[in-house]
Amino acid sequence: MISPTRIFDWNGTGIAWGTTGSGPPVVLVHGTPFSSHVWHRVAPELARDHTLYFYDLPGYGRSEQRSGQDVSLGIQNKALAAMLTFWRLERPNVIAHDFGGATALRAHLIDGCDYERLLLVDPVAVRPWGSPFVQHVRQHEAAFAGTPDYIQAAILKAYISGAAYRPLSDSELEPYIAPWMGPVGQPAFYRQIAQMDQCFTDEVEQRYREFRCPVSLLWGQEDHWISPDSGKTLAALLPDCALTLVPDSGHLMQEDAPETIVAAALRFFAG
Repeated sequence: MISPTRIFDWNGTGIAWGTTGSGPPVVLVHGTPFSSHVWHRVAPELARDHTLYFYDLPGYGRSEQRSGQDVSLGIQNKALAAMLTFWRLERPNVIAHDFGGATALRAHLIDGCDYERLLLVDPVAVRPWGSPFVQHVRQHEAAFAGTPDYIQAAILKAYISGAAYRPLSDSELEPYIAPWMGPVGQPAFYRQIAQMDQCFTDEVEQRYREFRCPVSLLWGQEDHWISPDSGKTLAALLPDCALTLVPDSGHLMQEDAPETIVAAALRFFAG
């Protein structure tokens, strides 16, 4: 259902994208260290009544990964703005998770992208963010990029499993792990971590009150990557933003409570 098999050439970088369903447009923006696969349990239900547009962020999933590539939040908003122009979407509804949240917020405030409504799921948006693992990798990117495959697989399994509240099976984890393996994917994984910088959310955090569309916020009560306290802070900064804390869900709500995202999106986008 979620298969970004088409390629859009954005300033010499190939961005993998796809579309499915029929009806009013909804854009899905994933976070890190994920890809558009993260929506695989949400998309089939939303596609019944909406045309879904999705893509892999530059440097992620099936999109181009290369040495020296800028994959920071500083360029992801520009990539989203380019995709919306390419798709000829002027005011779509948007669902954005994790880094995708920061990307959608920045694209709105910096690039002038307009949305009908924005549903945020455990977004990166306010200080502090970045786990101890992230902080350590930022200081030793080269050393991690050269670890043997079996160690890389073990690191990825432990790291991504920690995003979900419920245990994920090996078969469920495999699509999340696969893009970050091998001579291209493994360096790309550590590249995107090394470029994580809070300056990109600091740049817009004081501008959240300027938001020009309704925003709704879902946050997993068991999110151990970004505390629900950050959700309360963000909801207070955004104008007229409702925060819903989701029980028995961690940061990876798409796996823990996909039905909650679907129900919230259908209700919110219906106005």
